[in-house]
Amino acid sequence: MRSRPRTLLGLALFSTGLLAGAFGYGAANLVPTFNAVPIEMRLDFHAELMKMNGITMQATMAASALSTLALAASVRGRARRLAGAAGLLAVTSFLITRFGNVPINGRIKQWAATAPPPGYEEVLRRWELFNDARTATAALAFGLLIVLALGRSSGELAPHHLSRYAQPDAPAVGDRRDQ
Repeated sequence: MRSRPRTLLGLALFSTGLLAGAFGYGAANLVPTFNAVPIEMRLDFHAELMKMNGITMQATMAASALSTLALAASVRGRARRLAGAAGLLAVTSFLITRFGNVPINGRIKQWAATAPPPGYEEVLRRWELFNDARTATAALAFGLLIVLALGRSSGELAPHHLSRYAQPDAPAVGDRRDQ
């Protein structure tokens, strides 16, 4: 892999790993905690958490989507398909967040200032479904990038495959000479 694709792969792995990790932590730890505390506490904490997440998670989603799509544009063959699919999954995580979770977050912020309306449980269940979906798309994007980083066929082992990239004349990922 040449220098630019290697750098892009590193950035894509890092940002997409952060995204999948943050969403995974939220799904595994925050959501069960939200469900275990009184509703007033959940709403207050959720509203405050979303203030912080609005900046950090959007930046992480943008970095993940842009780096994976840039990687896809800089490689060929199967590597392009894997990176492109990872990019589309990262964009999907953003779209789910923007059009699923964010509107509900606005409602939760209002409920924290007043009180939740009758039937609020169904809205919170919908938020959790959107959260599960964006967590899954981010994790799948990260998984595809790991597959790309480890090699292009299941018969290749990472150490052997990656050691080839240390050679100055090694072909780029997806290069026909490399298959």
